[in-house]
Amino acid sequence: MSNAADATPTISKSARTRERILDAAAHVLSRKGYAGTRLVDVAAHAGLQAPAIYYHFGSRDELIEEVMWVGAARVHAHVIDELEALPAGTTPLDRILAAVEGHLRYELLISDYTTASIRNANQVPEGIRAKAAAEEAAYARLWRDLFTAAQDAGQLRADLDLAVSRMLLLGAMNWAAEWWNPRHRTLEDLVSATQDLVRHGMSPDPR
Repeated sequence: MSNAADATPTISKSARTRERILDAAAHVLSRKGYAGTRLVDVAAHAGLQAPAIYYHFGSRDELIEEVMWVGAARVHAHVIDELEALPAGTTPLDRILAAVEGHLRYELLISDYTTASIRNANQVPEGIRAKAAAEEAAYARLWRDLFTAAQDAGQLRADLDLAVSRMLLLGAMNWAAEWWNPRHRTLEDLVSATQDLVRHGMSPDPR
């Protein structure tokens, strides 16, 4: 006779399988793009038979939609964690610089999800983008608040257009997923150069 204790391993196994499918889909999507992502390739990378995917996701687009959302949500959560770990009294400008490093490291080293989300933002149909777009808007508000705090503290130029500057910075960081090659530039070099864009291009007193 089954009971709640017996059901727990089944639920846990199902959750683990779902996560394996998502991990595999993120890997394939980040490399092959929306048009080139096939469920048979996702299943092979996950070590499953393709029909098993339909137990967890109703369609290829439903799976891709979830990957896109997870990519946006996880980089957002990672940058929040990095900011919350900063010492009390960290200046608003240094909080921006920490967010730059957190975003680039997560995008380029940690998460296939974020790379998949960034690379396919303009490839997937609008309906698939909606869920991820809402998360991206929340992430953009985080950066808006960082920029506003730094300008209010006199650490960004008073004449700086915050909206344009923020979008340019995020766009530049996201584009790094397309061109950055660790054989040519270390991640530390990339982080430093991006932080210098903020220090020397946006600050009234470059340091």
